[in-house]
Amino acid sequence: MSPRGAALLLAGTFLAAGGAIWLRAATAGLPGEGVAVPEYVEEAFLTPNAWSRPGTPLEDIEGVVIHYVGNPGTSAQANRNYFDSLAAGTDGVYASSHFIVGLEGEVLQCVPLTEVAYASNGRNGDTVSVEVCHPDAQGQFSDVSYARCVELTAWLCRTFRLDPATDVIRHYDVTGKECPLYYVEHPEAWEAFRADVAAEMEAQDQADG
Repeated sequence: MSPRGAALLLAGTFLAAGGAIWLRAATAGLPGEGVAVPEYVEEAFLTPNAWSRPGTPLEDIEGVVIHYVGNPGTSAQANRNYFDSLAAGTDGVYASSHFIVGLEGEVLQCVPLTEVAYASNGRNGDTVSVEVCHPDAQGQFSDVSYARCVELTAWLCRTFRLDPATDVIRHYDVTGKECPLYYVEHPEAWEAFRADVAAEMEAQDQADG
């Protein structure tokens, strides 16, 4: 190898190493770093892009925000694909979520727990977002979707030491947007959801011994 080629190879090695060090530094110490999601969660990460997965470090996790997708009858995969399609920037829309709970109780993870998702406006920087699919325009979650959302939210609360009575909120509680619609229009159903999350946390604690 020529001296020039050797120099270029060495420079490339330093650049690659520097990039790896920067990436580790950017995520080191983040609350979601190294957290293994439950087995029922399927990894379906969005393509990194400015519109739905900017790669901004999620430096604090102080709450869980519950949303509804607003598109009755659509699947978790369809909503995940919509978020991914925003990468082109042609719609000028910023939107994503960490998790999407589907109509059959499936869960897709769209954004790592070490990164910000564009879901909750002023709370993007310190919350995990959960979108939930729903069968009709009323926005009420199906029994299986509800149960899975409770299970996932309880796991998040246990993992990040959150109190469902105060730290599990609706998109509505951040911006006043009627999301998740049914649980805004029926506040008693929302309080029942948070109570169910607390009960599920206790059940998970007991199951883990």
